[in-house]
Amino acid sequence: MDITQMKQLEKLVLDAEVDMSVMKNSIKQLLSTVDELRKEYPHKRFTLDGRLVGDIGEVLCSEIYDIELLPGLAAHYDGQTSDGWNVQIKTTMQENLTFPADHIPDYFLGVKVQQDGTVEEVFNGPGKIIKDDALKNRTAIPKNHLHSISIKKLQELNKSIPDAERIKKRKLL
Repeated sequence: MDITQMKQLEKLVLDAEVDMSVMKNSIKQLLSTVDELRKEYPHKRFTLDGRLVGDIGEVLCSEIYDIELLPGLAAHYDGQTSDGWNVQIKTTMQENLTFPADHIPDYFLGVKVQQDGTVEEVFNGPGKIIKDDALKNRTAIPKNHLHSISIKKLQELNKSIPDAERIKKRKLL
């Protein structure tokens, strides 16, 4: 190996180390943010392995809507309203939300968290409406037991929900 090849190899190694330091610092920042969230909301785990967006959405929804989050992980539901309605909350930062294939939640609250942290309501109402309309022709159960439904379809269905069947928002001071 000549000097030019050795310098090229050295540059590749240094570039890889720089890239890894960026990754390592980013992971540290993420974990620090997760630690802060856990301290503020100890009933949520905020894990980086697929639950982070969901946990963030549940906490935001519990602050915006009349929902008390259930402790830990409860089967099929994330919270309950003061009226006793069981609610499943689904959150995305993309263009689709998931809906369970193995049960129909009493109430379904689907939200999209924007890049600036604001929450957009996508669907707020009885889960049966989604099952009867958006999923009426789907008979197969996906391997992950979750149907993917476009935000646009859920927003369209959301327009038909009467106020009496919506989860109420908290009165902000």
